[in-house]
Amino acid sequence: MTELDDWLGRMTEEALEPGLPICDPHHHLWDQRETFVYRYLLDEFFADMSGGHNIVSTVFLECEAFYRSKVDANMAPVGETEFVRGMAAMAASGIYGKTQVAAAIVGFADLRLGERVGDVLAAHIEAGGGRFRGIRHSTANDPDDGILGAEHTSPNPGLLYDETFRQGFAQLAPLNMSFDAWFYHPQMPELMDLANAFPETPIVMDHVGAPLGIGPYKGRRDEIFAEWSKNITALAKCPNVHVKLGGLAMKLTGFGHHKLATPPSSQVLAEDWKPYLMHCIEAFGPERCMFESNFPVDKASCAYTTLWNAFKRVTVDFGASDKAALFHDTATRFYRIEEA
Repeated sequence: MTELDDWLGRMTEEALEPGLPICDPHHHLWDQRETFVYRYLLDEFFADMSGGHNIVSTVFLECEAFYRSKVDANMAPVGETEFVRGMAAMAASGIYGKTQVAAAIVGFADLRLGERVGDVLAAHIEAGGGRFRGIRHSTANDPDDGILGAEHTSPNPGLLYDETFRQGFAQLAPLNMSFDAWFYHPQMPELMDLANAFPETPIVMDHVGAPLGIGPYKGRRDEIFAEWSKNITALAKCPNVHVKLGGLAMKLTGFGHHKLATPPSSQVLAEDWKPYLMHCIEAFGPERCMFESNFPVDKASCAYTTLWNAFKRVTVDFGASDKAALFHDTATRFYRIEEA
């Protein structure tokens, strides 16, 4: 048992509304020794999911896992798709549990290649065996050196405006691919411009736009929420944009839950996260919102069962159709998942 597992074990909860079907549209699988959870494969993921929530299917998001070696660097990310396809096949056997892990796969291709990225996209589609759905090219970047950007993509400021990047982005829609957008909240206007320029490309914003609460953003929550919420309202006017409701357990949001002696309860998480989650739902509507786990990254602050309980507490007064959309239907529609 790791130190993190020991800490998380100090507070456990039973799953609320255990029958509610869930598609978890954002998680990772990896074996990366430099991360705080260095090994996160099927055994670890199914262990986290064992708390009683009805996780029917999941979507894998790129995380620089098992890239190909001894190939052209631009083709190296295809190795991740090959790896995840294998994990999906193992999960489909049923010996781990009933969840269809990686029913959809989102990988990485360097869109700064422009039109040349088409060869990489074709290789991903072939490697995915019918599961590959889109690209995430992380553009998270901040002027403050204390806030780490997306290291494996090394994004330059204003990347979503870049002409060559957009030439690569233009290759997605003809291949029926979506785009996962990962950036920090001050960069949200960049996504608005991109979404308006490519109205036919389905886009989903990860982690409610990552409102920062550390470094120069620490102690400015009300001010930042006002800026963030204004941009969320504006972004919601782009009909091709969806939003993932989660990521708020990441350390960069500044809530500090990971520093507590005992892990936060779902009541605490729901209270802290509700303003962000509700504003997104009110702006985009349930049909364009999907709850996500972002595990194991969000595991730094809470257990999987607790996280989903927090989402269920926020939506306790919602009707059945809205809950179905938020927890399952929006995600399966966006990623074109057909469940067995």
